[in-house]
Amino acid sequence: MKIASSTIPPGALAALFLLGTLPARAAGPAQPREYLEARAFLTAEATGELLHDLGDGAFAPLEQPDEDYPTVMIDPGRTFQEIEGFGGAFTDAAAVTFAKLPAKTQEQFLQACFDPVEGNAYNLCRTTIHSCDFADAMYTYDDVAGDTGLTHFSIAHDEKYRIPFMKRALAAAHGNIKIFASPWSPPAWMKTNDDMLHGGKLRPEYARAWADYFVKYVRAYQTAGIPIWGLTVQNEAMATQVWESCIFTAAEERDFVRDHLGPALEAGGLGGVKLMIWDHNRGIMYQRAQVAYEDPAASRYIWGTAFHWYIGDHFDNVRLVHDAFPEKKLLYTEGGMHGSWASARRLARNMIMDLNNWTNGWVFWNLLLDQTGGPRHAGGLPGAEARTSNIINVDLATGELTFNPPHYVFGQFSRFIRPGARRIACTSNHDDLLATGFLNPDGKIAVVVFNAGKGDRQMQLWVGSKAIRYTLPAEGVITIVL
Repeated sequence: MKIASSTIPPGALAALFLLGTLPARAAGPAQPREYLEARAFLTAEATGELLHDLGDGAFAPLEQPDEDYPTVMIDPGRTFQEIEGFGGAFTDAAAVTFAKLPAKTQEQFLQACFDPVEGNAYNLCRTTIHSCDFADAMYTYDDVAGDTGLTHFSIAHDEKYRIPFMKRALAAAHGNIKIFASPWSPPAWMKTNDDMLHGGKLRPEYARAWADYFVKYVRAYQTAGIPIWGLTVQNEAMATQVWESCIFTAAEERDFVRDHLGPALEAGGLGGVKLMIWDHNRGIMYQRAQVAYEDPAASRYIWGTAFHWYIGDHFDNVRLVHDAFPEKKLLYTEGGMHGSWASARRLARNMIMDLNNWTNGWVFWNLLLDQTGGPRHAGGLPGAEARTSNIINVDLATGELTFNPPHYVFGQFSRFIRPGARRIACTSNHDDLLATGFLNPDGKIAVVVFNAGKGDRQMQLWVGSKAIRYTLPAEGVITIVL
């Protein structure tokens, strides 16, 4: 196993076991308790530590913190949104690459990502409805023009690589993965530009057939042994791309959900599938949500708003969607990234800020790519970027996996914040210390702190008239479990 930009310190791999004490489900609410000890895990470029177990430490009495010592403060009695989970995307590129790995390397990958004790415990993952840009070819499940009855619909393409990959992941995760699916484009024959690429729109006369396509997809995957937990209406609904893409204005998306997709799912007995709108950047997500949610007939079908990070931060917009429509959920659904430490730092900041603004789960992009950043049938990425644009890469010539820094930073969240966890009140008195905290179903608390500063930072975690101190390296991430 190769670790990009760093090496694993002795004993670090053996230390990645804490989830054995954090079951995914636990009966009954947590009871108030006294905090005596905490265990911490650290990832930092400056020290070369990667999810390194710092061991147990003891709390010391401290009646109340002040502003002179950098402090993260938590109140476990004040809870907010519930977490659905964390994970990545089962793209065709990931599936084809996985199929080329030696059997031993496949097991290594599955354990590192999905094992709930030894790995990153991914439990919320995305997949695509037919092809996207990260696929070895462009295809759909029904390429017969005018087949509004979808009599030629078939997921045979996915049965070769993607479905077997997903089944292996489900087994490694002990069945505990929620999977949601997103289309990049309807089939070309349903579109105004007669092309799956370069934007275009859904022809109104095919709206019913496109809605039925979703129903056929969910049922076909269920039959294949892959339950579909959720759907998004359209990936990046305002982006005209050189790859698969389709434009929906806010009104068009609302009307499609209200008049076609929502009713089709309900009529097909799939009303429990979580339907999400937007699935694009944070910049105008409030305006998109407003159009759909202020129409009761459309809103009744919609579980929440999905969003990405590609243009600007705009974290306040995430919170505003929640504040305006608190009954709706928020899900971060795609984050493509480089395999660099810079990407790892961006990841830490974005995850903390999104979670603190009511996001219910966070899913990055490709689970696995090869040494070229592919396979990828479409253009759009410079070669140098493509070669480093993922959380895990593999050199197919050697079969060697490279777990890039974002893999470990993501694990600082996904290993310790369990499905069903609730965010707790968590504040910081120092601008460099970004933090978020969660109460897990078993009563354990996980607090993730990112030192955004360029120097080491002495800090403490304070709760219930007690505090515990740590040294957090420059731009390092620490998870404190108590």
